Amino acid sequence: MAITIALILIIVTLLLGLPVPFCFMLSTLFMVVSHSYDPSFLLPYSFSQMSSLVLLAIPLFIMVGGLMDRGGIGGSLVKLVEVLVGRIKGGLGVVAVVSCAVFGSISGSCAATLSCIGSIMFPRLRENGYPMGHSAALVSCAAPLGLLIPPSSQMILYAWVGQQSVLACFLATVGPGLLLMVLLSIINLVLLKDDPNVHVSPPITGTEKRKILWDRSGKALPALIMPVIVLGGIYGGIMTPTEAAAVAVLYSVPVGFLIYKGLNKENFLEVVIETATTTGVVMLMMFCIMMLSRIYVQERLPSMIIDLLTSISSNKYVIMLMINLFMIIIGMIMDDVSAMLLCTPILLPVVTKLGISPIHFAAIIGVNLGLGNVTPPTAPTLYFGGRIANTPVSQMLRPAMIFILFAWLPTLVAVTYIPELSLWLPRLVLGGRF
Repeated sequence: MAITIALILIIVTLLLGLPVPFCFMLSTLFMVVSHSYDPSFLLPYSFSQMSSLVLLAIPLFIMVGGLMDRGGIGGSLVKLVEVLVGRIKGGLGVVAVVSCAVFGSISGSCAATLSCIGSIMFPRLRENGYPMGHSAALVSCAAPLGLLIPPSSQMILYAWVGQQSVLACFLATVGPGLLLMVLLSIINLVLLKDDPNVHVSPPITGTEKRKILWDRSGKALPALIMPVIVLGGIYGGIMTPTEAAAVAVLYSVPVGFLIYKGLNKENFLEVVIETATTTGVVMLMMFCIMMLSRIYVQERLPSMIIDLLTSISSNKYVIMLMINLFMIIIGMIMDDVSAMLLCTPILLPVVTKLGISPIHFAAIIGVNLGLGNVTPPTAPTLYFGGRIANTPVSQMLRPAMIFILFAWLPTLVAVTYIPELSLWLPRLVLGGRF
């Protein structure tokens, strides 16, 4: 009973607007007091779990996302993608989706992706007659690609909490991320194919296209080199994820200052302060969730959940459906970091008892939390996109629901019930069985 109250306490305090770290702290304090847990047992455990070099990658990747956003790198990426698909009806929408995927592979952040790509694409989409409700919904639904296309801070957290390979978790979300990118692009084209207000740039000759592509590729090359350095270094065994994140920071500073010239002393200092603030909040949440996870184990919460689910149905696929619904709801009321820290210690033991690979579950939880971020009524990413686009959320709801129903949900179903979608790449690159 007490563990149920502790979970409800987290959700209720979040809905009341209490700062997220305090929600976790209050739940932990309730369990300590109600069950007389010895703090001298819980505190050293949390401290020992926090003493991990892997966690250093979190603030570094957060900083990379901020530097990419302020550094002017997104503009060169958008212009490059625009050459390839920007001259068909609805093509600018495809440019926005692909740009979110590319930028996400650099920043690893949903918020940074939406902020950067949205601020660049929304004026262009408006000028070319795209309905702004559609445009804001499209970019908002594509921004969580930053959570799926590696590197991803959320996958680092999942790997740390679940004691899994960071590289394998990175690779597991690539397939679902690419599938989601394709589905969002196709639905965008279908929705706009008969819209008479959407402008299309006049066609150009093959020679002109090659010339423009060559020119813009050169300008975008410094930005495109970063994921090659980071991911190539990690997968090639040259660098650990933490070392790769440090290299990404060192690389992005001169690129932002000297090449794209979007960085200056003022916004660089802003990035440093935002990184420090966000890191402090995340670390405090992680310290509390480690104590909670220890209590969950002591109270046999995973076993209680599996008993509850199997009492409803013994079918593995029905149980996974219920777990997915739970994670979508959690994703709707929490930010992605908080939701990842809460769901992983609770649900990972449950799904492993069902015979699901932890690496497969990394992709499932990644897609679920991304979907929760854009699912009304809470939909924090959707509201953020509306503010950037200066568009009422009421105009975004219909197209957003279409993107959710025909892109996000099919991706979630596919990643849940087709394990190979997320496991083939980790097996190919890392070998072994997952």
